[in-house]
Amino acid sequence: MKIAPSLLSADFGNLDRDIEMVNRSEAALFHLDVMDGRFVPNISFGFPIIEAVSRKATKPLDVHLMIEEPGIWVDRLAKIPGVEYMNVHLEAARHLHRTVQAIKAAGMKAAVTLNPATPVGLLEDIVADLDMVLLMSVNPGFGGQKFIENTLEKTRRLRALIERTGSKALIEIDGGVNLQTGAQLAEAGADILVAGSFVFGADDPIETIAKLSEL
Repeated sequence: MKIAPSLLSADFGNLDRDIEMVNRSEAALFHLDVMDGRFVPNISFGFPIIEAVSRKATKPLDVHLMIEEPGIWVDRLAKIPGVEYMNVHLEAARHLHRTVQAIKAAGMKAAVTLNPATPVGLLEDIVADLDMVLLMSVNPGFGGQKFIENTLEKTRRLRALIERTGSKALIEIDGGVNLQTGAQLAEAGADILVAGSFVFGADDPIETIAKLSEL
């Protein structure tokens, strides 16, 4: 299992320390949640933080844009070293195919996120072009929420869609991830788990990441 610690739960007063912890851990990616206060009811951080993390991180960045009109930021995000995935919400991208193609043309991997109430069937005509699909297992905007149980069945439906269409997309899950829900998601077909408060709130975050990666 690949683990992507979410820096939304890091200590921003000691960001260098937390980035270095993730560097030393078995994590596969850094997950960065960008919120604009419009698409979701919260504001997190923007390009200055992404650029600062990129200078310190030794692992690729998975940038999750919880913002309206994400397509206008493709070129700027692509200029930041270490950004591997540009992750946009289906609900926010008016011309999703155009945005996905622009992400790939800029040299990044294209990921699409679905909110909890958005059915996976809406990806039928785009999933073959994607490198990753992120399923929100909480409502986007805040960390520390309770895991939505329906995500397990939704993950199974997405896995079936990926296999049926021949897509190479990985399945990433974000929200309420711990050892129990992580094990259930692994069984359902998830490839990557985003973990925020469960990692950064742990007594030993490196050990916690290691345990999650064994699922």
